[in-house]
This record gives sequence, C-alpha cells and structure tokens, in this order.
Amino acid sequence: MSTTTSSDFRVEPADYRTDFQDLRRVREAVFVVEQNVPLELEWDAQDPLCQHVIARDGQNQPIGTGRLSPEHRIGRMAVLREWRGHGVGSALLTVLIDAARMQHWAEVELHAQVDALAFYARHGFEAVGDEFAEAGIRHRTMRLALAPFAERPAGVPRMALTAVETTEQAVAATLATIVHSRRDLCLFSRDLDPALLARPEVLDALRRYATSGVDPHVRVLLLDPQAPAQAGHPLLTLAQRLPSIFEFRACEEEPDRQYPSAFLVGDRGALYFRPLGGRIEGEASDATPARARQIMEAFERMWERGRPCTELRVLGI
Repeated sequence: MSTTTSSDFRVEPADYRTDFQDLRRVREAVFVVEQNVPLELEWDAQDPLCQHVIARDGQNQPIGTGRLSPEHRIGRMAVLREWRGHGVGSALLTVLIDAARMQHWAEVELHAQVDALAFYARHGFEAVGDEFAEAGIRHRTMRLALAPFAERPAGVPRMALTAVETTEQAVAATLATIVHSRRDLCLFSRDLDPALLARPEVLDALRRYATSGVDPHVRVLLLDPQAPAQAGHPLLTLAQRLPSIFEFRACEEEPDRQYPSAFLVGDRGALYFRPLGGRIEGEASDATPARARQIMEAFERMWERGRPCTELRVLGI
C-alpha cells in the first residue's frame, strides 16, 4: 500500500441527494461487504434528515463518511480499508463534533462498535450502559459532553471557543485574532472577504500589527486572487506600503481550491474559523493553542502547495 498523509485528504459537508453515490461507495464497502450488515439496514429513514460529511482523497474520490442525526447522534462512521490509520476517522469525527457544538447541543451520542471503543475514548467519549447487538455486531453507547459557547465578559480573554453568529461578532473575532498574534498571522480566503477585511477598523488593526516592530509576517492564501485585484481591495493598498510584511499565494491544486472554509489564525492561539467561507458564522478564540495549531498545520500544507499571486504583481506585491 502506498504511503499517504493527512495532507492527502480533506473532509467537507456532503449533500445526501447530490453525494449519495459517493456516500454509498464508502458505506456499502465498509458495512455491507466487510462487516456483512444487511443492505436494508444500512440505509434508513434518518439518512435524508442527517447532516453528512465526506472525506475525499487528492483525486476527489470518497474515502470516508459520517453523519449527525437530529437526535444528536453521530453515526455511519466509515473509512475505506486502505485509508485507515491515516487520521481520516479522527478528522471526520472532529468535523461532526464541531457541527454539534455550532448548534449549541449539550452532548452527542454514538453507538460504538466494541473494537472502536478506544478510538472514541481518545476523543473524549465515555461508554455508558451494557453491550448490545446492532446489525449482528457488538456495540456500546458512548456520550460526549459539549462545552457550551459561553459569552465572554468584557475584558476577559476568550480562552474557549465561542460562536460567531453576527457581523459585529465577526468583526470582533477578526480584531481579536490580529491583536493576539505576534509574529505570524495566516489568512485563508476566497477573495479577501471585502465585507469584513475592508472595514477601516480591521485595516487599522492590521496596520498596527504590521508596524509593531516584532518582525511580524502576514501570509494570505487566496482561492480567487483576481477578484480583490480587480476590485481595488484596500488591504492590497496596505500591502503595497508594507511589501516585506505581506505575502500572497494562490491555491493551485484542485483539492485545495475546493476547500470550503475560511479562517484567520495567529501564532499565539487566536483564531476565527468559518466552516463555510461564504458565511460569517463560525467559531473564535483569543487563545486556544491546540485548535489554532490544527488550523495552522492545514494552512502550512496548502501554503506549500500554493503558487505566487501573479495577479498581484502589477501592484508591486
């Protein structure tokens, strides 16, 4: 088997109707063929009602699935045999847990196959009750309590992830991420989000960060670099004045270009992450190093695969 790494796959939301055949390829290969689950039990009335996620490899082929039901239950976690042991299951589970937290659920539940109890325990799930048989396979119920998105009192650092649901919160999260970063600030965006990053208070925060005197660096990775160049985005004007601080690249490879999210993350644990890049809703924190490091690592991989923004050379950037 060829060696693969987590940089070779991505996890994204799936539409049950549009992506049904891809979901089917994974779930039937794992549950029906490998585990002998009857086909009539694999697909149920819950499927059209669930939030589905899918993992895809670098060739856009489906390699893993999972779903979140209205009953607050994670299920149908499946990874193709050749991709096991490469972090796909953990990535799927993390996205599903994040989706539950974004809906302010107090906890999530799942029915874990007994052989997978240790995997879910590593992600914080606790087993409850006795073993039971489901589709002829031994299971146990496991639950994970979800820390609520608490409101941050004035002047208190946002140590836990909190929800961003309004434009005002989005601006505050952006400013906090900039202010709480020191030497490295990373931005992933389709088109520099003019409704957010062109705001005077955000530009002023970036200017102060860029002139802070602590060797700051701003790296910007874009999906569509031509759009802000044509629109005369004011962030590009700032970058023109400070070309040694700002560096721009564009996503080149197709899996990166299909990445659905957008984010701003700093080197001291501050972040503002939006699962769907075209929306402002997301999560933010002034200091959550583990989550920030995860996002930064994903950024680094895409950054290395990116290309210089030739679209911006005319501006001297």
